[in-house]
Amino acid sequence: MNGNKMTGDQAPTQTGGASQRWLRLLPDPTPVSAPVSLPDIEAPADIDRTLHALMAQASFGVSPVSLALAGIDWALHLGKSPAKLQRLQQKWCDKQIRFGSFAAGAMAGQSAPPCIRPLPQDRRFRSPAWQGWPFNLLYQGFLLQQQWWHNATTGIGGVSAHHQQVVSFAARQVLDTLSPVNFIATNPEVLAATLREGGQNLLRGAVNLAEDGRRALSGQTAVVTEAFQPGRDVAVTPGHVVYRNHLIELIFYAPVTAQVQAEPMLIVPAWIMKYYILDLSPGNSLVRYLVERGHTVFMISWHNPDAQDRDLGMDDYLQQGVFAALDAVQAILPQRKINAVGYCIGGTLLTIAAAALEQEQEQEQEQEQKNGSPFNTITLLAAQTDFTDAGELTLFIDDSQLDYLDDLMWRQGYLDNRQMAGAFQLLRSTDLVWSRAVNEYLLGQRTPMTDLLAWNADATRMPYRMQSEYLRRLFLNNDLFAGRYRVNGKPLALSDIHTPVFAVATETDHVAPWRSVYKFNLVAETDVSFVLTSGGHNAGIVSQPGHPGRFYRSAHWPAGENYVDPDRWYLATAAVAGSWWPHWADWLEQHCSGVMAPPLKATDLGPAPGRYVFER
Repeated sequence: MNGNKMTGDQAPTQTGGASQRWLRLLPDPTPVSAPVSLPDIEAPADIDRTLHALMAQASFGVSPVSLALAGIDWALHLGKSPAKLQRLQQKWCDKQIRFGSFAAGAMAGQSAPPCIRPLPQDRRFRSPAWQGWPFNLLYQGFLLQQQWWHNATTGIGGVSAHHQQVVSFAARQVLDTLSPVNFIATNPEVLAATLREGGQNLLRGAVNLAEDGRRALSGQTAVVTEAFQPGRDVAVTPGHVVYRNHLIELIFYAPVTAQVQAEPMLIVPAWIMKYYILDLSPGNSLVRYLVERGHTVFMISWHNPDAQDRDLGMDDYLQQGVFAALDAVQAILPQRKINAVGYCIGGTLLTIAAAALEQEQEQEQEQEQKNGSPFNTITLLAAQTDFTDAGELTLFIDDSQLDYLDDLMWRQGYLDNRQMAGAFQLLRSTDLVWSRAVNEYLLGQRTPMTDLLAWNADATRMPYRMQSEYLRRLFLNNDLFAGRYRVNGKPLALSDIHTPVFAVATETDHVAPWRSVYKFNLVAETDVSFVLTSGGHNAGIVSQPGHPGRFYRSAHWPAGENYVDPDRWYLATAAVAGSWWPHWADWLEQHCSGVMAPPLKATDLGPAPGRYVFER
């Protein structure tokens, strides 16, 4: 093991001595000298990796080979499809005629309906300023071009689905860059602001651009994060750290009710970001809500890895993360089942842990050992177990791209948070890149600060080994859903999970699309409750009671019930107004065995939010 890491036996057990029972599931971690490689593939030479890493830094981690393969696949199949080419030519001519007619009417001062309307999610041209000449011609011509290129990059026989997505995505990125919104001379809102303010907006924008550039070069956090500091403005629910090893801190939140539910809660957040997405401001903190409902809550806070942690792998995150936390909780509350909650990839890791523990339980029963699973219930928040329909993130996942990414991480020892953030921003470049650039650098208006924006800018790094294993074993090969993912040398099956499951998906999630989350029902052999809530990957989960405009759909499927496809279920299920939190809290309490006095104060290693949340 790396000198900076600790196995479960080495980890400090300030909670009074954990049983280490769950840690025995895993074999000794792989030595740090073992390369991350696939079977039957020759390990690349260092000179090749160094060259690829330098190229990856120049291309922002995007493999040019992957893009070229997609482009060649598209171009060759389009070239041998004369009927498709003819239809594209016809569409081009039709659009020119429509645009010419609209332009003639607009120049003559005639009021005519637009020849094309923006997509519902496209908010760039909503201002009335775009309806006047000549800006109406600019945005109408742009939208017609955008529609034609969508037709040109989709619906071509023989092109692989992945390559079609990549080419369509690349074309969309180029067009978004050339949008008339992004330029002073072609954006009526920017021109009006410049005339009204005498150019002061551009001066403020230049200052904003210089400040952001300086912070990026120096590695400082974004300006938005300064108003929301953990422990001061966010992550303020009272508690203290009760356990710490090299990978996690375990936070125990102070009970506020006279009695608490007998079963404690352990929350496993995603390690791609800081944990306090679930403990934002007091008004929208899921942790505070649970504590006030009478739950004993424990939260994992992940260490922000650096180059010395390059060889931490998925097994380490399972062993030193989930299993170590289970040991610590049960040392404080022995003989108590646990209500486990996993968010995003933390939920994926939780399902791996649950399947492994259920598998061990069956073996113990055969040997007449009756320790049983530690879980009372499992809640999965926007967490995927099947990755075949994993949304637009799969655009960046194929063999060529992952090999390229491996070499980049191999050189620096981790995947930088800015590189990860860049990939996510590209998925929604219109909203997250160009709209922000226009507001902050052309209009000179800083994006209003919110706790969610501050959290989103407070990203973490990913260790080389873990990220490579995660992307290959789960995203690329889909080993978990297919029953090929191994723990302690034995393949896991999600059907081994018999603990009641509550799964939450969000309607507009671009990270974990709701139909992908829904697929857990395909393999489940347990009681499953499912909720589909309004909102996206983060805002849909942070959906406190009283949040305006929220609604959800819910279902319950007992073990053994026939599968219902997601679209049929959606059409047959009415939406319920309000937050899904109370519905979930009621479900939790129905599965609890009763109430008890709050647990005694455990070992105190410092107040919440701990040390790891401040690591940069």
